[in-house]
Amino acid sequence: MRRDDGYTPPLQIVGFLATTRGDPDRGPVILMNSDEARLRLMQDGELVWVYGPRRHELVELRIDEALRRGEAVLRDVAGASLTEIVRVIKVETDAPRRNNLA
Repeated sequence: MRRDDGYTPPLQIVGFLATTRGDPDRGPVILMNSDEARLRLMQDGELVWVYGPRRHELVELRIDEALRRGEAVLRDVAGASLTEIVRVIKVETDAPRRNNLA
């Protein structure tokens, strides 16, 4: 899926968490409030694409009501920094795969 498909309102990164090897809960995650998730037809725990200014990455979505609308926190996501704008896109698992060989 391209980053310009569908409705993708921007989110501003207001926090960044980095884990270490011994942490029990690790891996790429984006936190946003439930209003933002609902706007994008996303649910807590599903995989989503995060498109930043330098790269994109597949991450788990987690709901955090402490965040305001338009805000997001990233954990273990490379290529994004505080105050930058990202777009979050739902992973389309129901769409048929495109055959680029034709």
